Amino acid sequence: MPDLKQELLKKCFEYAEDRIKSSEKAISSAKEASQDDTKSSAGDKYETTREMMQQEISRNESQLYEARKLKHALMQVQVEKQSDRIQNGSLIFTTNGNFFISVSAGQFKLENQTFFAISSASPVGKLLMGLRKGERFSFNAKEFEILEIQ
Repeated sequence: MPDLKQELLKKCFEYAEDRIKSSEKAISSAKEASQDDTKSSAGDKYETTREMMQQEISRNESQLYEARKLKHALMQVQVEKQSDRIQNGSLIFTTNGNFFISVSAGQFKLENQTFFAISSASPVGKLLMGLRKGERFSFNAKEFEILEIQ
């Protein structure tokens, strides 16, 4: 099953890379748009458009920063490490879903199963950290029992 963990980690890296590329493309497009906009006879329109493009650039730079932080966090995840307690890099099978503790990257389907890539700082991640096989926890009015930790 370490291959499954490796595959999930790979999917998380792809997610982070997609976010980085998307942010970089949006920044580039906004910069081009602000440079292409020529000054109109109504000078205020030009200034308003430039300001809007600058806000767009700033928002996308912030998203780019967050995506790079996500990628950096993924580099710290050690999927080879085994433990009887849930930690970063753990793959957890429960009665109500499967979780991969890494970064919040959403849902992935692998080997006909659904996995949720979550951060240890997420609400569910905080509940899971340190638990062992057979232990239970409750989230959103659902009961979960840990069936297996890899």
